[in-house]
Amino acid sequence: MRNKIALIIGAGPAGLACAYKFLTETEDIKPIILEELSGVGGISRTVDFNGSGIDLGGHRMYSKVQEILNLWNEFLPLQGEKSIDDLILNREVNNLSDNGLNPNKTDKVMLKKRRFSRIYYSRKFFDYPVSLKLSTIFNLGIFKTFLAGCSYLKSCFIKREENNLEDFMINRFGKVLYSTFFENYTEKVWGRHPRDISKEWGEQRIKGLSLSKAILNALKLTKNKETTLIDEFFYPKFGCGQLWNLMADYIKDNGGEIHLNTKVVALNNVNKKINSITVIENSNQYEYYGDYIISSMPVKDLILGLKNYPDENILNIAKNLPYRDYMLVALYLDKLKLKNNTKYKTINNICPDNWIYIQEPDVKVGRLQIMNNWSPYLVKDFENKVLVSLEYFCDENDEYWNMSDEAFIDFAINEAEKIGILDKKDVISSKREKVQKAYPAYFDAFKDFGKIKEFLNTFENLYCIGRNGQHKYNNMDHSMLSGFEAVRIIKNNLDKDILWRVNTENAYQELK
Repeated sequence: MRNKIALIIGAGPAGLACAYKFLTETEDIKPIILEELSGVGGISRTVDFNGSGIDLGGHRMYSKVQEILNLWNEFLPLQGEKSIDDLILNREVNNLSDNGLNPNKTDKVMLKKRRFSRIYYSRKFFDYPVSLKLSTIFNLGIFKTFLAGCSYLKSCFIKREENNLEDFMINRFGKVLYSTFFENYTEKVWGRHPRDISKEWGEQRIKGLSLSKAILNALKLTKNKETTLIDEFFYPKFGCGQLWNLMADYIKDNGGEIHLNTKVVALNNVNKKINSITVIENSNQYEYYGDYIISSMPVKDLILGLKNYPDENILNIAKNLPYRDYMLVALYLDKLKLKNNTKYKTINNICPDNWIYIQEPDVKVGRLQIMNNWSPYLVKDFENKVLVSLEYFCDENDEYWNMSDEAFIDFAINEAEKIGILDKKDVISSKREKVQKAYPAYFDAFKDFGKIKEFLNTFENLYCIGRNGQHKYNNMDHSMLSGFEAVRIIKNNLDKDILWRVNTENAYQELK
């Protein structure tokens, strides 16, 4: 009998994984998820766009944690036969599952996709991660390539003291490549120069990656791949949102609850315990009582929502925790202007990229996502049309965030036309999506985050999980793993510091 309640704030990957684990590994705890949005999946959700589906930022599903892989495959068994685009093009497909499913005959299937991403800079394509292939030399020019090589060799022997992200990147790629491919783009994404960003972001996202490892990987001289360098990934037939919807159905069918359109407005704490959560649910105020509180909401909002505030220092740090917000403009097109200059065959010869990093300094757009290359089943007429999204990184209530949908969509289309991605006349339909606090940032008050973590750990029944819940730029699998760990800690009365150690050690991401 489930006579205890776990209140889980947020129905993203972490919250859903946590609820699933409570239902499968405990007998006395009932999970109740409180989600502010109208759907599940958080920033990993797939939104409807006139009958097609588009992800809020592409999410390649890849993990070296077998427990996560097992869960994904439980809900979406692996592909065993060619998908529709591979059949049409007669493309060779490697490593399909021997006992896998046919994606043309079933909807609940996990596709195995070829990873293809490049950098678009100076109106030319460059490999991502940066490599020293002939194409790179040709696009950069022999002289600049020579300077890049000398700069990289210098970085191998003369290391900078790593005080910030700029130092971290120069030590791994050299000053010239850093200035060319990382400096301006990082500032576009974060709104801050890399010298103002903690090196922890680099340690979090590109652990162990360097130009030497990128070259060894390209030459197939290394067995252990960095996560940034993976060649293949998993992806649900109908987008990431398909997985989260299936998990949500499981949770509701097996005794859990999920309350959508439910905004947490207060956490009622007495001494060092949170006794209840006040919410606005479909315009009405309610109070939920729980034995355990598992939070994946932004740490800033969590602390500001406490009924009895912490001391002034903790409050000030929380108020000033930085975030970066996100917008995308989805475009359904007759065609792209960008042509396929690779040997990889595609429908209508569109670019084979999953996404393209736009490093042109004269536009604000940060990435281009081509949904046809994630899954043809997501695009309503994939044989004749192209579905893309232009991704922007911004601050809530800045000039771009506050533009009307119509004005910003027009702005985005003009930018894409300016750099040769598309012709405005080929746009059939469009849509804008906005996401608040999409990316926890690693500057300003983040330097004092250790004090926040210590404070949160003092609440005996509070467990922080997920990207925003830990203010950590986790991948999807790490967020899910934090949800699993929260259940294990509660079930076995373990140290809560285990939660904060998810995705902190270099070896975790690099080696199985």
